[in-house]
Amino acid sequence: MENLALIESFSEFKDDKQIDRVTLMAILEEVFRNALKKKYGSDDNFDIIVNPDKGDLEIWRNRVVVADGEVEDPNEEISLSAARKIEPDFEIGEDVSEEVKLIDLGRRSILALRQNLISKIHEHDNTIIYKQFKDLEGEIYTAEVHHIRHRAVILLDDEGNEIILPKEKQIPSDFFRKGDNVRGIIESVDLKGNKPTIIMSRANPVFLEKLFEQEIPEVFDGLITVKKVVRIPGEKAKVAVDSYDDRIDPVGACVGMKGSRIHGIVRELGNENIDVINYTNNLNLYITRALSPAKVTSIKIDEEKKRAEVILRPEEVSKAIGRGGHNIRLAGQLTGYEIDVLREGAEEDVELSEFSDEIEGWIIEEFHKIGLDTAKSVLEHDINDLVKRTDLEEETIRDVINILKEEFEE
Repeated sequence: MENLALIESFSEFKDDKQIDRVTLMAILEEVFRNALKKKYGSDDNFDIIVNPDKGDLEIWRNRVVVADGEVEDPNEEISLSAARKIEPDFEIGEDVSEEVKLIDLGRRSILALRQNLISKIHEHDNTIIYKQFKDLEGEIYTAEVHHIRHRAVILLDDEGNEIILPKEKQIPSDFFRKGDNVRGIIESVDLKGNKPTIIMSRANPVFLEKLFEQEIPEVFDGLITVKKVVRIPGEKAKVAVDSYDDRIDPVGACVGMKGSRIHGIVRELGNENIDVINYTNNLNLYITRALSPAKVTSIKIDEEKKRAEVILRPEEVSKAIGRGGHNIRLAGQLTGYEIDVLREGAEEDVELSEFSDEIEGWIIEEFHKIGLDTAKSVLEHDINDLVKRTDLEEETIRDVINILKEEFEE
């Protein structure tokens, strides 16, 4: 049969892509029907017989015999004399089936056919990959570093599928070399121009949740439930866990003897500090646990405003806030409450927001970021410490301190 190169290409794709026979037949027929439409204006009167196993294909054109000189549509009608050249005993009104050779379509059409075939099979392949990875969204996946770019790491899995790990979805301490195996979750899968774009993340809280499932048997078996995960990638995370079996200590089971069970997870996340706490419906107790390792003296909750006012001894305040304000920020995210920290005996303290007439809002926000919401909480810190922990100039901080001191002068 003509154009064996086309059929051989077909067979190569069949073996390489392992597309099922029915799908391949449908793709090949669609490609040929498009070529027939371009050449003859319609493909309605053509039969295409595909045999992918043998690597062969037949095209038959069906036309009606009409009297000589009465052919109106040469694609659907054939003159009596032309029909009798095919078979001498044809009569007017009979159907004639004539095989169309690939060469009859013309050299350009044959080249276009091959390109279209390759394109359609790639399109099908991409659709399969898209569906496969769409089902894996939110699951842990491992792939190998293939190429390192400034804004992303390009990974390849065992099947050669490309997975992108953007810079902002990496843990800040991540460092990769070509050939390294990398674990993360498949965060999103999109089709862009018929090509699947697969995004991996190691910074997403779901990655930590899935690591708990993978590394802690009781979580995998459903004996312990991960209720919520919040994290600042590479710095600190809080995980609330619960168990419906009173005989199981969920925190102890997750952490293990001397941290043995959680150690592998911490190492995977670049030594991220992970606090595991017992989940409870008792809001006071939940907020208290969320502020661990700080010990809370008392709590006042405003459920309407979703705010909690927490009283602590002075030596516990820095623990509650944590380095860079990480602890209090994560406790707020975990519980869904904005947490204000007050020192014992400092009820006369004043919220920083009360100074908005004298201190610009963006400056107040810088203090909020490190957990300092009141005048006294700022005044109790050393100026050099505040310069290091905020993005504020020393002069700006001195101006703020002078304004706050005036509030408490007799």
